[in-house]
This record gives sequence, structure tokens and C-alpha cells, in this order.
Amino acid sequence: MAEVNTSELKASNRQAGRKTGGTVAIFVFLLIAGIFMLLPIYLTVVMSVKPVEELFIFPPKLYAMRPTLSNFGDMFDALKSNRVPFSRYVFNSVAVTVSVTALQCVFASMAAFVLAKCRFPGGKLINSVIVVSLLYQSNVIYIMQYMVMSKLGLIDNPLALILPSVASPMGLFLMRQSISQIPDSMIEAAKVDGAGLFRICWQIVMPNQKPALMTLIIFAFQSAWNIQSGTMVFQEQYKMLPTVVTQAAASGLARAGVAMAAAVFMLVPPIVVFMLAQRQVIETMAHSGIKD
Repeated sequence: MAEVNTSELKASNRQAGRKTGGTVAIFVFLLIAGIFMLLPIYLTVVMSVKPVEELFIFPPKLYAMRPTLSNFGDMFDALKSNRVPFSRYVFNSVAVTVSVTALQCVFASMAAFVLAKCRFPGGKLINSVIVVSLLYQSNVIYIMQYMVMSKLGLIDNPLALILPSVASPMGLFLMRQSISQIPDSMIEAAKVDGAGLFRICWQIVMPNQKPALMTLIIFAFQSAWNIQSGTMVFQEQYKMLPTVVTQAAASGLARAGVAMAAAVFMLVPPIVVFMLAQRQVIETMAHSGIKD
């Protein structure tokens, strides 16, 4: 029998031990990071079921000693006291959110296809402008948006909430980077067969962009659901749910529980959408690197 090289065996064991130790360390790090990420959501849910007197206990408790759902009832009562029924606010939020999400997917997809697969003067410059625009927050253009909407006569109109949100630099960037992975030979073959750009975009390219589209839906839905309509819409019947909930919760410390209940209520739809589409997010982000 051949003699076993003990030195090689020890070296192999040390390498295996290092790999196991590294895996355990990464797992522990990710577990701690996950706990820190879930902690705000947990505290929001716990505080939403705490009675008002428990919210001011010091040191604060990480659990509810006498859980109650009265905060949610108070939230609905506060919203019902307005001149507009609660169902109207829900309808406004759903209508604006669905419209913004659908239009953003359509326009971002078409613009991304042109920027990724069509050659024209200034294309690289436009792509660079899109990347730079990712650095800016949307609130820096609120004044300009208000001036434009005022000139168009859309103040106190739901379109004032929908139109500015249709153009999304992040959505356009993600779709462009995903579409750029499509081989140019596929596009050229479709052109040889007589297909136009519009048909190539929607019948050849878009069916292969499900991960990117699902990621865009998540971002668009979350952004649209949290739109604050107070800067463009002042009539009560056109206000969205986040604005009204914020107004109801901003009535002092006595309604701190109502504020937490409102936060939980507003968290549910984005979480549901994310859970339905989150499997596609990682794949899209992995292919979203800048390639110019």
C-alpha cells in the first residue's frame, strides 16, 4: 500500500478548517446584519400594538405588555372624521400607484431599448446623463415640477402626481443594463426577417426581460405608494393615503400609537409586492453593472 503523505493531509485539513471557519463567520455576520435590518420593522409592529401609556415607559420595552389593536381603530376613526370617506383615499392611492407603475414600465422599457440597441449621435452622452442623474434626490426639483404643473394647469389634479413620476432614472438605468445583455445578433436576425423596432422591442426583447421588469415593478410600486400629494394636490378628494395618514398621525404625542399603526398599514402593500417578485431582484442586480 502506498504511504499517505501526512504533511499534505495536515495541510488539506488546515485549508478545510479555514474554509469552514470563513463560512461560519460569514453566516454569523449576515445573521447579525439581518437582525439589525428586521429590528425597525419589528419595533414598528410592536409599538403599533402598545397602549399609549406603554409608549412612554423608560427604559423602553421591546415587547408589548398589554397588546391592543385600539391604535388601528383610532387611526381609522381619525381618517373617517375627514370630509372624504376612507375608501376614497384608498382608491386615490391605488389608482395613482398602478398608473405610475404601468407607465414607468412601458416608457422605461422603450427608452432603454433605444439607448441599448440603437446607434445614434449623442447616445453615449445621454447614457452618461442618466447615470449622473442617479446621484440626485427627487426633492431638488420640486420647485421646478410645481412651476411646470402650474403652467399646464394640473395643480389639484391627479395627473400632477402621475406625470412627474413616469420618468425614473433608476428604472431606465436598470432596463438599459439588462437589455444590453441581449445579443446584437438576435436583433439583426429580426431585422433581416422584416421586423420593425417596435415589434423587436415588444415581441423579442421584452419577453426576455422578466427579471428586470419585476425589479422595476418593485421600485416603481414602492416609490409611487409613498408619494406625498401635499405639494401638488390640496383638495381633500384628490389626496393620497400617505398624506392623510401623516396628517392624522402628526397630532402630537397622544397619537404616537396612531402613527405606528399608520406606518404598519403603509408597510403591508410594498412588502406583499416585494415578496411576490423578490426572486427576480438578485439576478437583475447582478447584471446591472455599467458597461460602456
